[in-house]
Amino acid sequence: MSSPVSLIVGLLGLVAIALAAYYGLTPASSLPAFLPGYEAGSDRIHTTHALGSLIVGLALLALAWFQRARD
Repeated sequence: MSSPVSLIVGLLGLVAIALAAYYGLTPASSLPAFLPGYEAGSDRIHTTHALGSLIVGLALLALAWFQRARD
């Protein structure tokens, strides 16, 4: 059975990857105002935010995988 820590870290990794996809597909004016990168009236796609979220998500998934292998 996996520990709760690896489960939480894995879920956070999946959320970060979903956020990366959202950043990559949504213009800045359509982002919710609470997300970093929101700009009213802008059609710009935040590729750096998407790439950063993807890297964080993959790192969290790798951490969860290694944490689970340790159990």
